[in-house]
Amino acid sequence: MLLTLNNVLSPAQVDHCRARLSAGVWADGRITAGAQSARAKQNLQIDETSDVGRDLGALILDQLSRHPGFLSAALPLKVFPPLFNRYDPGMGFGAHVDNAIRHSAEGRRYRTDLSCTLFLSDPADYDGGELVIEDTFGEKSVKLAAGSLVLYPSSSVHRVTPVTRGSRVASFFWLQSMVRDDGQRRLLYDLDRATIDMRGALSDDHPGVVRLTSAYHNLIRMWADA
Repeated sequence: MLLTLNNVLSPAQVDHCRARLSAGVWADGRITAGAQSARAKQNLQIDETSDVGRDLGALILDQLSRHPGFLSAALPLKVFPPLFNRYDPGMGFGAHVDNAIRHSAEGRRYRTDLSCTLFLSDPADYDGGELVIEDTFGEKSVKLAAGSLVLYPSSSVHRVTPVTRGSRVASFFWLQSMVRDDGQRRLLYDLDRATIDMRGALSDDHPGVVRLTSAYHNLIRMWADA
């Protein structure tokens, strides 16, 4: 499932992130790439152990912990601390698949079920830099407003097209879901959305709503690792 979430960060929070990042120290992004990805990767990154990386990562995780759409779609068990990258003119990232297992700076291990990109640059401020994701129905090109996020299976082949003007700044990270199968997560997301719609049209104690809620939680009980 490929899902976009708008306004994960407010304009003020985006401005705060950009100001902190502009004063940060940027290094070659290949430091976090695997052997295959390193050959395709051309960008800059903020050191994940720096104060700016940790502070802004904590801000993003706090926002996501209260975002109902993210929680419903991802069913997160563990979220890798957000990283930050920048693509200047001539930089891009060729086709690749994210590593199945990621290790944080603290030594924690994460299975990468879902990948996330949170855009921090206004699309009008740069050309190129589209995130192109291959899914079941072909390629999807993603270039979102600053503060918005795309969530997609980490098993997808994806790339970032070369930037030709300006700079593309974003946060990227992975998560280990309680439900590792993408098809099961999609069904649960659809069921959760339908239940919310039914609650709005009827009531929480309507028999149909109760049955939908029961089915949702029983499927979670059947499929989830927690």
